[in-house]
Amino acid sequence: MRKRVLAAIVLSGLPHVTAPALAADPSARVAAAVEQAYRPLMKAYDVPGIAVAVTRAGHSAVFAFGLADRERQRPVTRDTLFEIGSVSKTFTATLVSYAQGLGRLSLDDAPSRFLPSLRGSALDRISLLDLGTYSAGGLPLQFPDAVTDEAAMIAYFRRWQPSAPPGTQRLYSNPSLGLFGAAAAAAMGGDFVEMMETRLFPGLGLKHSFIRVPASESERYAWGYGKDGAPIRVNPGVLDGEAYGVKSSAADMIRFVEAHLDPTRLDPPIRQAVQGTQIGYFRVGAMVQGLGWEQFPYPISLGRLQAGNAEPMRFEAQPAKRLDPPQRPTGVTLFDKTGSTNGFGAYVAFVPAKRIGLVMLANRAFPMPARIAAAHAVLEVLAAEEP
Repeated sequence: MRKRVLAAIVLSGLPHVTAPALAADPSARVAAAVEQAYRPLMKAYDVPGIAVAVTRAGHSAVFAFGLADRERQRPVTRDTLFEIGSVSKTFTATLVSYAQGLGRLSLDDAPSRFLPSLRGSALDRISLLDLGTYSAGGLPLQFPDAVTDEAAMIAYFRRWQPSAPPGTQRLYSNPSLGLFGAAAAAAMGGDFVEMMETRLFPGLGLKHSFIRVPASESERYAWGYGKDGAPIRVNPGVLDGEAYGVKSSAADMIRFVEAHLDPTRLDPPIRQAVQGTQIGYFRVGAMVQGLGWEQFPYPISLGRLQAGNAEPMRFEAQPAKRLDPPQRPTGVTLFDKTGSTNGFGAYVAFVPAKRIGLVMLANRAFPMPARIAAAHAVLEVLAAEEP
């Protein structure tokens, strides 16, 4: 295995912590758990680089393993940019919640209210809430291959007809969540990417998060590696920014998690937006679907957490029961989201009541059960060390 680079950086202002010093640190068990959970995965799935960030009771650390670029032997750092795939949907949901808080939209609105080209289509009878919870009635996982530009996208949505009544089933869908974000940007009178990069990311205190990585940040942008081992990055696509287009660092992503654990430090409009994404709208088996995030009762067994993120939940329609009224978690709840592109894999999970959270970013999309098993093991150690 290639030389492994390990660093742990405590984000609360403490000095850089080297691997040997961790042995005497109070969080040594956490550092050891991260090492034991993720180092074997790198070998098992030939993952060039991984960044893992953890937080507990307001104290955060980033552990960086391996290489961001094999050809140039560039190491992963706390600020390396990874494609986070569908974890991007949690940011899109936050932007929609932000627009709602400003009074620019209601989740009961149809997307055609803000996108006139869709008026007169079946989407007049679909709400933004339906789109944001994948319950519009059968929008597919991906657009058909022929949908390569905005005109083809509009034509597709105008032809589309639901295969089930809205609000009765959940079918995970990039077009659904993508349209959710596009409608919000239109409601705010702006461009989606601009809204994210000039309002939302700065409002959350994120310094290295982008949809379009600027030239000044290109050296931070990792290369992903595909199934054939070749370097790869995400290709542009219709509604890609809304559905899977964010690139971020472990340091920024753990700040985002901490915003969920303690939103009181945020300015009121952003705080309200973050809190809005923690509301549950549909029960789907053991999972509650919110805006962007999925919710599970905690503690949760590894098997149940893996089942809640298994392929049927991504590729098959599931019966959904609307929560009326919508509800915030009534007990100890784990929030999570998975994400992948062709060359990257991500997983984020946090438990507000326990003040713990974890982010994993990798430049290979290795299997979801392995990602969740590693995170589950580390979260258990974090929970056990709760003050």
